[in-house]
Amino acid sequence: MSQNIRFTLPQADIPKQWYNLLADFPEPLPPPLHPGTRQPVPPEMLTQIFPENLVRQEMCPDQYVEIPEPVREVYSLWRPTPLLRAVRLERALNTPAHIYYKYEGASPAGSHKVNTSVPQAYFNKAAGTKRLATETGAGQWGSSLALACQLFGMECNVYMVKVSYQQKPYRRMLMHTWGATVHASPSDQTNFGRKLLAEDPNCPGSLGIAISEAVEDTVTHPNTKYSLGSVLNHVCLHQTVIGQEAIRQMEMAGEEPDSIYACAGGGSNFAGIAFPFLQLKIKKKKNYRIVAVEPSACPSLTQGELRYDFGDTAETTPLVMMYTLGHKFMPPSIHAGGLRYHGMSPMVSHALKLGLIEAQAIHQTRVFEAGTLFARTEGIVPAPESAHAIAAVITEAEQAREAGKKRVILFNLSGHGLLDLSAYETYLQGKIQDV
Repeated sequence: MSQNIRFTLPQADIPKQWYNLLADFPEPLPPPLHPGTRQPVPPEMLTQIFPENLVRQEMCPDQYVEIPEPVREVYSLWRPTPLLRAVRLERALNTPAHIYYKYEGASPAGSHKVNTSVPQAYFNKAAGTKRLATETGAGQWGSSLALACQLFGMECNVYMVKVSYQQKPYRRMLMHTWGATVHASPSDQTNFGRKLLAEDPNCPGSLGIAISEAVEDTVTHPNTKYSLGSVLNHVCLHQTVIGQEAIRQMEMAGEEPDSIYACAGGGSNFAGIAFPFLQLKIKKKKNYRIVAVEPSACPSLTQGELRYDFGDTAETTPLVMMYTLGHKFMPPSIHAGGLRYHGMSPMVSHALKLGLIEAQAIHQTRVFEAGTLFARTEGIVPAPESAHAIAAVITEAEQAREAGKKRVILFNLSGHGLLDLSAYETYLQGKIQDV
């Protein structure tokens, strides 16, 4: 075993470009459709809620997109993030597998989400936007956008899924600390929110509902644009700094992964680590096994349908081709709030359709068991979302032990769980239930 189990890159090696998987898909991605005409959405329709510069990125055919230097300067607060080998976890599992993880919890907001919140705030600021409206599930995205807006001098208005607003008060406090306004969704701030509260005052909310509120907020307030933390092409694009760094760091480790894992809700952190490796799989015929891991309570990839559907509950967004449980689906109140979304990124969905990736679904008791083991061996308390990937990795490592075969496994630890400790306490008290 190598003495060096932590692999870091100098700041000069922060990627200078984002990688665009759209350019390398063997079949083109189906375009978003206008909900009325069912015709491909023209760019000018998207500029109603997004700035033109981000719309161009959403539809960009180029293989690489340059990262502006002001964005790289902010990235340097935490990037490049470390790659670590989980030697103590390997010992606890008594496995011949080598387990590596890319740790995105090193960012100021504690997750990978700042990889896209920073460029989104930068491009909005350059376009003259004064205020951003958004949704958030567990609060990692809302926190990240609040920070980015503070850095670029913009207002931030966040609609946080009500069950997470109640379960995760410290994420809400973090958003307040960075100057954002936060509403429990469904809220009394929008027509759609008021309608849902009248129908069910105890509605726990969902990401689809929060998206609807944020979009309504956008079109009813001046100098406001909408910002999304996952799902869309330009969001996945920004996250590819993760995988680009990981490829270099695995080379430093002198190994190449057999399997690559990440949790998947809307698809952004999965895209971040997976898409650069998918380029090697497509272009250089690398035989990687790339697995998206989702909650059994919200299994869009493993039980959803691949079809055109709305990204939000109120049917205000364009239709996109994705694996979906239906935009009216109300996910159970699991603790991994960032994975409670009815659909999956069109790009991730397309990769699954083409057989480039696989998908697994895991119950939350298994997730917290895995997250607790990781915390007790590696010292890092993982976010409940990230612990889905850890649970799948542990299963493969155990299979490697039974087969007596070495495997090299890489996963994305998308964020820490220090603001999710109430969920861990619930698990440790034996109160976590599978849905």
